[in-house]
Amino acid sequence: MGNSTKSTKKSSSSSDYDLIVIGGGSGGISSAKRAATLYNAKVAVIEQSRLGGTCVNVGCVPKKVLYNTASIAHTISHDAKYYGFDSDASSHCASTFDFTSLKRARDAYVTKLNGIYERGLLNAGVEYIQGRAKFVDDTTVQVMSVDADDESKEIAAAPTPIRTLTAEHIIIATGGRPLMPDGDGIREHCINSDGFFDLETLPDVAVVVGAGYIAVELAGVLNSLMNCRKHGSDGDGGGEVHLVLRYDNALRNFDEIVMNGLDEEMVRAGIHIHRNTGGVAKVELDASNPSKKNVHTVSGQMIPNVDVVLMAPSRIPNVDGLQLTENTSVQLNPKNGTVQVDEWQNTSSPSIYAIGDVCGKVLLTPMAIAAGRRLADRLFGTVEMTMAHSKADYDNVPTVVFSHPPIGTIGLTESEAVSKYGSDNIKVYRSTFSNLFYGVFINVDTADKPKTKMKLICAGPNEVVVGLHCIGMSVDEIVQGFGVAMKMGATKADFDSCVAIHPTAAEELVTMGTWGTSPQVSGAIGSSLNSSRSNL
Repeated sequence: MGNSTKSTKKSSSSSDYDLIVIGGGSGGISSAKRAATLYNAKVAVIEQSRLGGTCVNVGCVPKKVLYNTASIAHTISHDAKYYGFDSDASSHCASTFDFTSLKRARDAYVTKLNGIYERGLLNAGVEYIQGRAKFVDDTTVQVMSVDADDESKEIAAAPTPIRTLTAEHIIIATGGRPLMPDGDGIREHCINSDGFFDLETLPDVAVVVGAGYIAVELAGVLNSLMNCRKHGSDGDGGGEVHLVLRYDNALRNFDEIVMNGLDEEMVRAGIHIHRNTGGVAKVELDASNPSKKNVHTVSGQMIPNVDVVLMAPSRIPNVDGLQLTENTSVQLNPKNGTVQVDEWQNTSSPSIYAIGDVCGKVLLTPMAIAAGRRLADRLFGTVEMTMAHSKADYDNVPTVVFSHPPIGTIGLTESEAVSKYGSDNIKVYRSTFSNLFYGVFINVDTADKPKTKMKLICAGPNEVVVGLHCIGMSVDEIVQGFGVAMKMGATKADFDSCVAIHPTAAEELVTMGTWGTSPQVSGAIGSSLNSSRSNL
């Protein structure tokens, strides 16, 4: 059973457990720990891989480490000289950066987090079972071993050869995985976003295929790290990053101000963007140099001499092997295979629920955590605690894309706001500027300096803020607080009433337009317009 741990708690029903959670990612673990610690439920978590899920192992955490690394590399190789540092600092960056050592440190940190998650389950009294789960029926799960030699081998849990578990409630929290599209040579010669974190060295030429946030994030990381080498003593050690788009732009579902803003900054940074390609048709080894690959697009373009081809077109739900359609009454979305749930995370089975990416809605780690905690409250809390009606709120969820530069967004895009409220019922505020950080770049033309762009979208006669979109330096650390304000129903007047912090980029969001001319109505419980807090 590997690293499995036992629970000493007793189930409150005739089942083996009050709750079984399939999937040891952030959402699954949050629901399991909450049920066990707050409500003393007997809970088991079944996970076939490393604890922490995509976010910890091949997602948010290792990506943020590389994002930080890329940001430091860009600062040293490009920005430092404008702040009076010796220009040799650029050469120092190129000659001393050790990607292999960074990977080793990053992987060690991830392993540490795996252990923290396991100890957290143990301390909460949750039983951790290492293995692959499949449903026998709507209340019964069978656990299979995950061996390198035979992944379908059944777990031998003496004295019985098969371990079968029952629970009153079962949560599916298996997340998603990268989709590797069909095409000649694609599966043989390409990697996905998981494989990106296995790279031991940086490539000289990389092709990233995809238009979503994963694609632009990894393209930005590769571009900054590879082009650090351009600033070495010989000046010719840089690399090439190509971004292959099926259509015209990346991040097409984002607001146009950040979609176009990122496009401008990627071009400025030297990323080669291939537009309207229809996708990749074929990847083949170069005839004269089999260590290199040639990438052919549907539109007929060819990118030669490529070291790494990273496919990041989309992600699909992890439902294979669960035997959901075969052995349970759970229904899957026929279009994308996600588990169909209602607003309460209920599936079509009265005993089975689903949270997180496997549901296909707001694919973010904190969203899965929020849904998991609220579901545990609803299943095991009391009406007196108002937990019986607890559910996750999927509106106004703050989101950050760790592109270069980063993007922060909350709420509706402008086009979504127009569709919902009508063009006559919205008012849009915009601002574009160069961050003060670039003020000392005195030999750089203003037009060539990276831009920060911000937009507020307000709706109705009271100008309630329904959309906030930013791209530029540090916006990833700015939007969280504004998310709180928007969840409270803040209006433009509420934003104006907050005194700006100067000099910062964030102050732009509370100084847009002609200050103080919006309708003087607050969305807060206690108005902040006259400093009166009647709700205290």
